[in-house]
Amino acid sequence: MSETASAGGPDGLGGTRRTYLVTGERVALRHCAYDDVAEFTASARRSTAHHRPWLFPPLTEDDYAAYAERLIEDPARAGFLVCERPTGRIAGYVNVNNIVHGAFLSGAVGYGAFAHALGRGLMGEGLRLLVSYAFSSGGGLGLHRLEANIQPGNTASAGLVRAVGFRLEGYSPDFLYIDGAWRDHQRWAITREMADRARRRRYGVLRK
Repeated sequence: MSETASAGGPDGLGGTRRTYLVTGERVALRHCAYDDVAEFTASARRSTAHHRPWLFPPLTEDDYAAYAERLIEDPARAGFLVCERPTGRIAGYVNVNNIVHGAFLSGAVGYGAFAHALGRGLMGEGLRLLVSYAFSSGGGLGLHRLEANIQPGNTASAGLVRAVGFRLEGYSPDFLYIDGAWRDHQRWAITREMADRARRRRYGVLRK
């Protein structure tokens, strides 16, 4: 795509120019990079009160370096940033972990919005872009299924995936070790076919 993202400053202005992977009306998706460290960690520190106890994104340069390395170097992971258009400011992040190809074609989604993006619908649009990119075989991840595991008390996160078209499939006790304890999680998922149906319904409503 010809449109590019700006990165490198606390407001997403200036610095390295990067190509977006997919664009929406208000946000666009691109890969995370090592030199996003300053903006990402500053936004994460300002968002701590909103994130806890559900999310623990990196707050320091060292933690971000390890975080980015996992997402960039591990072929079973892919890290993305949701960026506001046209400024390029980072509104949040969406990662796909545990990517499995072959007959499974699946990945596990994790995401978070930064405080300045709350209540604006930016992450909903960003997650829809991620789903579209993940299921695309033409330059995307070529997956068939995405799963999101969400703690039962995190109603905002559950509402987000439900709005995008995920369905609640089950309940996993003691699923992930978070904040010093094994936490129960709801298991939400979406397939390529479900995403297609959700997109047709959404566009049908918009045309009325």
